[in-house]
Amino acid sequence: MTSAEPSTSSSLGPDWVLGDDGRRHRRAARVIVLDEAGRALLVRGHDADQPDRSWWFTVGGGIEPGESEAAAAVREAREEAGLELTEDDLEGPVMTRAGIFHFFAETCHQDEVFFVARVSDHEPSDAGWTAQERDVLDEMRWMSVAELREQRVEVFPTALPDVVEALGAGWDGVVRHLGTEHDDEVG
Repeated sequence: MTSAEPSTSSSLGPDWVLGDDGRRHRRAARVIVLDEAGRALLVRGHDADQPDRSWWFTVGGGIEPGESEAAAAVREAREEAGLELTEDDLEGPVMTRAGIFHFFAETCHQDEVFFVARVSDHEPSDAGWTAQERDVLDEMRWMSVAELREQRVEVFPTALPDVVEALGAGWDGVVRHLGTEHDDEVG
């Protein structure tokens, strides 16, 4: 295969579909999970084709065909963090963004909608991770706003520390639109 021919398979998973622009695309629902101390639950993953590059991100993933954004957020919280929520437990959507991800092997586009869930005493579990997720997800951790700001690896969205800080006092009902955000280009 030449570099001009886009691959029909991807290490990202089947929910990433090849778009007319040659980039893989998907819609995703994400959850900013906050505990009573105002810490956010984040997942650290890495690029399958460049394992030494990793980043922190919120719980969430692709929206399945026929699934609502809120239903996807609830499902992803259960699968990725072992968190049992209902749609009534979600606030929002509180934020949207279009993320452009420059993985080593390809560049992808993800349209994201973010909800907030407030929990107490939750120990995250990776029991629901698929084999594919186990290959690229490394850990989960509760982080304070200060810890988010001090991270040496990338955090997505980049505005997350400010968003978590603002949401700590409660959601004001305003949906924040972050626009398009590019990660650091790789390769």
